[in-house]
Amino acid sequence: MSIATVTVAALTIPATAAGAKAPQDTATRAYTQIAALQQLKKSLTPAERKLDSRLAVELRRRTSSALPDLRTGVQVSKSGTTEVEIRATKVGDDLLNRLRAAGAGIRFPSTSTVLVEAPLTALPTIAAWPDVTAINRRHGLITGRQTPRPVLDNKQDKAERIDAAVRVAKAAVAVGQTTSEGDRVHAADTARTKYKVTGVGVKVCALSDGVDSLAASQASGDLPADVDVLPGQEGSGDEGTAMLEIIHDLVPNARLGFATAFTSEISFAQNIRALRFTADCDIIVDDVVYYHESPFQDGLPAQSVNAVTADGAYYFSSAGNEGNTLDGTSGNWEGDFVDSGLGVGKFAGDAHDFDPGPGTQIFNTLSPNSAGRVTTLWWADPLTGSANDYDLYLFNSLGNVTDFSQDTQNGDDDPFEILATGAGTGQRLAVVKFAGDDRYLQLSVFRGRFTGFSTPGVTRGHSAAVNAFSVAAAPAKDPLPFALETGDPPNPAGPYPNVFTRQQLPERFTSDGPRRVFYQADGTPITPGNYTSTGGSLRLKPEITAADGVATTVPDFETFYGTSAAAPHAAAIAALALSGNPGLSNAEIRAALTGTALDLTPAGYDTRTGSGVIRADLLLRNTGATPQPLVRPGTPTVTPTTGDGDTYLEPGEQGTVTLPAENIGDGTATGVSVVVDSDHPGAVLTPRSRSYGSIAAGASKTRDYTLKLDAGYPLGRPVTLPVRATFAGVLSPTTSTVLVPTGQASTTVRDFAYTGPVVPIPDNDPTGATATVDVSGVGYASALTFSIDGTECSTVTGATTVGLDHSWAGDLVATLTAPDGRAATLFARDGGGGNNLCQVVFDDGAAAPFSSVTSASAPFTGTWRPDVPLSTLRASAVDGTWSVKFVDNASADTGSIRAFALHIAGFEPA
Repeated sequence: MSIATVTVAALTIPATAAGAKAPQDTATRAYTQIAALQQLKKSLTPAERKLDSRLAVELRRRTSSALPDLRTGVQVSKSGTTEVEIRATKVGDDLLNRLRAAGAGIRFPSTSTVLVEAPLTALPTIAAWPDVTAINRRHGLITGRQTPRPVLDNKQDKAERIDAAVRVAKAAVAVGQTTSEGDRVHAADTARTKYKVTGVGVKVCALSDGVDSLAASQASGDLPADVDVLPGQEGSGDEGTAMLEIIHDLVPNARLGFATAFTSEISFAQNIRALRFTADCDIIVDDVVYYHESPFQDGLPAQSVNAVTADGAYYFSSAGNEGNTLDGTSGNWEGDFVDSGLGVGKFAGDAHDFDPGPGTQIFNTLSPNSAGRVTTLWWADPLTGSANDYDLYLFNSLGNVTDFSQDTQNGDDDPFEILATGAGTGQRLAVVKFAGDDRYLQLSVFRGRFTGFSTPGVTRGHSAAVNAFSVAAAPAKDPLPFALETGDPPNPAGPYPNVFTRQQLPERFTSDGPRRVFYQADGTPITPGNYTSTGGSLRLKPEITAADGVATTVPDFETFYGTSAAAPHAAAIAALALSGNPGLSNAEIRAALTGTALDLTPAGYDTRTGSGVIRADLLLRNTGATPQPLVRPGTPTVTPTTGDGDTYLEPGEQGTVTLPAENIGDGTATGVSVVVDSDHPGAVLTPRSRSYGSIAAGASKTRDYTLKLDAGYPLGRPVTLPVRATFAGVLSPTTSTVLVPTGQASTTVRDFAYTGPVVPIPDNDPTGATATVDVSGVGYASALTFSIDGTECSTVTGATTVGLDHSWAGDLVATLTAPDGRAATLFARDGGGGNNLCQVVFDDGAAAPFSSVTSASAPFTGTWRPDVPLSTLRASAVDGTWSVKFVDNASADTGSIRAFALHIAGFEPA
């Protein structure tokens, strides 16, 4: 029996009464109001049935005064638009063009869905298109950060926060200002010293909201300079930056990467795969859950987790901060639908009975602090295949319906309803089966609490994937500085400066398991015909517990609480184990993590903390960690030995290439051998193989090779040398490429300026704006810079004399693409609220990156390094059409491409 999946008989989920039953003296009024909503549901047109119920009612409300005075929760802009996710048989140019013609702005297209911002009034027309199968409000999500109440930055607040962080970091000495207390309580500090492993050879990547303060953390020394952010996927926010700081504190020599999880559920799923299959991440960690992730079937994010773990990656995810039954903090109820015997008016439907005893109770009451909380209802049908129709209703203390979710499920829909609780006390929820068969249900109030009936099992979605590690939280140092609810007992404290022990108490908010699953990822039933509490299979979640309440340098995350902080600690500790014993399989690291975890109360595996809190020292002892060598080639130099006597290797000449081999690992490399090839038949390198002997950790050795260029070798073309280094160790061999420069750089710089019309940049649209310029007569380039060329600088919105006008530079991502398709990101969402790029030069040799600018520097004028070196665009001949693309990634600000140029130097004739 695997530790991730057990038979349903192995664990039961009892319902617990958390408080007195809610009175039912308001039932008659409730039935009447539900009946009115159900009458509306029955009257929907075929097109309206494709809309989620909130959208349908919001549209009806605008044309009828007879509807109940309800909050639909549909966010409509001043211009009458709302963000929706459209599901279609195919998303292609035809559909996208029709959507644009209908007034929709494209936000994120995929193969079968597209996120758009569309006029509310256009939705019935769009829904009537035959290829559109469903239109839903944009699916929301929540991270595992624990705060009293989320405080959302507006664009101005965010810009000011980032600007301040950059100014502080630039004034500091770049040696790292803060270390997570998790480094100490997990004994990672002493484990690194004892076993001499630092994360070498491992790449750890995070998914969260964004990395707004990445440049500030790099300037302060709290993050390395080479964090690999997927192009265009830097996101917005700083939870990702804080997670990366935690990882870097525990594994300082691991490589780091990031991609946002916040664009959409589908984008999140794609980024999980991209981090593994494009960015080569060994360990991936996230701290989000989309409300639309099914508890009963692996949806798209979970399927991506399954794909990357099958490929050998480790995946860690926050268990969530939705509470647990052991601490009496749960806002979750799940179990079989039980017909209360109470009809709902004269229309179809039966109310669910929450009372597991002989009584009848159709309401589940909420705690006073459960106002404004997202609430979801799921039942055990497959995704896009539900023909059983359940609805969800929210009542206030007077028994009035104040919110509802009553989508139509008629065979091609998701078994899902969602609403948000309102203000005030005495709120209660009711579940109604409108039509269909009895099913197992899950009702969850995210960060809320039931005072009526609750059960374990709130953890869901990709965190509950079979091979994912779902991570609970325990405090490293100080208690959470606020009560989850008025009258709650004190929050626990952590052991810092000591290490975790078996006496540690977890955070009272940490989510519990297990997770009952009824369907395979493709919708195949696990127990056909049995969709009750005795069907499906159970996954034991969470698996492990790690530290939260730790320090980072990131503004608003100076003390970082929640399973969002716990998950990166667990991922980093696994990275230490992988660094010290490369090749550990998912099964081996799972057995080691759960086997060495310190069991917390109650004894044995429990649904709150899993196997217990992990410690790096115990894990590395178990896995037999040893310092590993890692040899890579350094930058070669070339000295001509024949030819015209200058210092440049030119066609028809021969030279000596000196190639370093550098041991960047933790242990001594022995038996080092390097094999080098040439990528061009006109460049011959001999000998092909050289021995380098032993190289100590942190040291390098050089060997000489002879490189001969034919007379017809292309002038200025760098010689690409594929290098394979072998050495004694599991990380052997390594492969990479190095470039040997050839030719004498010309001192003549040619300018290729854009002469086309002004190109508007569409607001918050991934298609962006592109302008092109042709280059000819150069061949290979010895130097390349890119400039934005204004004539008169101004911060005026829409200024016509700047090179690029935009009212919020921090919305933009700029990418330069060479004729051969290679692309380099110039900048990504830098500059905050500053207006306009006036006279900006992007030069690899600049002293500072553009990411170091603040809004105070607007209108931006100066020379900065691009995010990706422009030298990467010089590997091929540069003649041809170049393009620059600017994408606006946030709403409410606009601009245009006006003037730019490429500045290119070639090579002197041989």
